[in-house]
Amino acid sequence: MIRLKDIVLVRDKKTILQVKDFHLAEGERLAVIGPNGSGKSTLVKVLALLEPPTSGEVFFRGEKVTSKNNLAIRRRMAVVFQEPLLLNITVFNNVAQGMRFRGIDAEEIQRRVEYWLDRFGITALRNRKPLNLSGGEAQRVSLARAFALEPEVIFMDEPFSALDFYTRMELLESLGARLAETGATTVFVTHDINEIPYLTDNVAAIDGGMIAYKGRLDSLLAGEVATPSVQRLLQPFKKSMLHLL
Repeated sequence: MIRLKDIVLVRDKKTILQVKDFHLAEGERLAVIGPNGSGKSTLVKVLALLEPPTSGEVFFRGEKVTSKNNLAIRRRMAVVFQEPLLLNITVFNNVAQGMRFRGIDAEEIQRRVEYWLDRFGITALRNRKPLNLSGGEAQRVSLARAFALEPEVIFMDEPFSALDFYTRMELLESLGARLAETGATTVFVTHDINEIPYLTDNVAAIDGGMIAYKGRLDSLLAGEVATPSVQRLLQPFKKSMLHLL
């Protein structure tokens, strides 16, 4: 579905991301891990067409992304960030807003909003504004907004990292169920490897702006091809994770 070829991204004369060849298949759910500053979020920005690379090519369904088709392709994607980034309007209108921008008719917007509010368990919050939501509730709204767009790809950049443990577990279970229902192609960045089995068993490990490993999580934990720093990142989680795999 998405391919990166010979990607290099440079900021302030420093190479932040360098990807020779990367392919995200349709229907794939991929978790992205790596040390702090390794390039995880930058990879997502390039994949989601939020930041153009300095050089290299991005392809979406075989079509090369250019300045002319960038916006049209980006509208076939959705991104969920660590912060919910909600507008100061009701929950209902927050979920509806992206569809309005995309010109979807009012009847269809109504149907989708009601459906996704229900699927994420926040129908009772439909008339509340963001200031009256907990962190977990706000992130549920953000997820509902993304799914309501019916995107071909959903990108999530550490969406639960600011939440407490119990809220995170509830949201992971809910998100895992929704992804299973929709079969949506997904890229999920996390700093907590314990989150991965709730969503997928496929993982990409990034180190120094390069993809050090892409494959199954259990193989990575077993020590297959990854840099020493990625292995150090995994070490604290290995014992707690092995019984889940």
